[in-house]
Amino acid sequence: MRKLLESLSNVWKIPDLRRKILYTMLFIVLYRLGGHIPLPGIDLKALSDYFQRGMAGPLQLYDLFVGGALRRATIFATGIMPYITASIILQLLGAVIPYFQQLQKMGEEGRRKINQYTRYGTILIALIQSTGWVLYLRGLPVVGIPSGWFLFLGVLSMTTGAAIIMWLGELITEKGIGNGMSILILVGIIARLPAAGIQEFVLVKEGGRSVIELLIILFFIFLFTVAAILLTQGSRYIPVQYARRVVGRKVYGGQATHLPIKIAASGVIAIIFAQSVMFLPQMLINMLPEGALATFLGDLFNYSGFFYNLIYGLLIIFFCYFYTAVILNPVDIADNLKKYGGFIPGRRPGPQTSEYIDKVITRITLPGAIGIALIAILPMLLIRTTNFSFWFGGTSLLIVVGVVMDTLQQMETHLLMRHYDGFMKKGRIRGRR
Repeated sequence: MRKLLESLSNVWKIPDLRRKILYTMLFIVLYRLGGHIPLPGIDLKALSDYFQRGMAGPLQLYDLFVGGALRRATIFATGIMPYITASIILQLLGAVIPYFQQLQKMGEEGRRKINQYTRYGTILIALIQSTGWVLYLRGLPVVGIPSGWFLFLGVLSMTTGAAIIMWLGELITEKGIGNGMSILILVGIIARLPAAGIQEFVLVKEGGRSVIELLIILFFIFLFTVAAILLTQGSRYIPVQYARRVVGRKVYGGQATHLPIKIAASGVIAIIFAQSVMFLPQMLINMLPEGALATFLGDLFNYSGFFYNLIYGLLIIFFCYFYTAVILNPVDIADNLKKYGGFIPGRRPGPQTSEYIDKVITRITLPGAIGIALIAILPMLLIRTTNFSFWFGGTSLLIVVGVVMDTLQQMETHLLMRHYDGFMKKGRIRGRR
């Protein structure tokens, strides 16, 4: 504990890191303030009374990610999901369309062009999602202005809010600490922790839940958290040997090291991508008129149903493989090893090395992807059977663990660069072998 407190105090001794943290806190405050500005024409009392009995499962999960902004019908109700969905689409296009493949290989210029297309896609998706949500609200007894005006002002406000959220996320990434989009999702999830804690305290006090039951629930949440940390930090180490080179009077290389390959290289990204895709059918269903088709699709995509969880799990596995393939290219890794005189013992440099690395990545990604899918789905059984106040399923758990670990690693890098001790033993956050 003393070591951790010393590391936290060292964080504020580094001007650059202190400035990044303060910028991040400022942007988070602006994000939370926007999450309390209601749409024009909404009767807040009627809206609160209507949602007093709860929301549908997928809408409840979406509301969790945006920190309750959906339940309050605010201008930030779309959250960061339009941007995430647009990013998924652009990455998928980069795998099948030569133009986008070329942009991905153009370096900084291509990245800026892809970001520009991502912003356009975010606005378009936000327009579709906000239209579906406003049409849903228009059918409830919570609107105090003519429906036509409410549709126009509501869609305009929510689409503008999505653009502001995208801008705040990019500012956090550029000037703050951590990945801005992931930080905003994390803030939305943990924003409801205090209220959930109070609800559980009142429930125990009134006799609705025994202390033993609460301790059992917290114990299972602890187990799932430990499993998520081990899964996201676990790595497979490939031994690498560097050849000895003599340049002038100096000798370079000759040492043995390793190449770390994460078991779940996609981490939190796969779970966010899969959940973003699963939100789209719900938004489209809300836009359909009431009838047999809307009822059938609503039952089919019920968050507690077998079909929904099956598709959800398969999407997580797919995006684990997809994102791993995007960030880990065996051919590039083999070429870089060869360029700097490195080789894997027993494997020839070049194609044989890339084939071996590809085989390792393919094998370790499958158990990692299945593990992430199970952690995302299994905690739902606990929540459904215990009626826990906080909708803290495996999805939000993986997001919280992934974002917190990634942010801590970035902070630790700043500490080590300034010769300070890190958060963990020997100044380094270690993954499991």
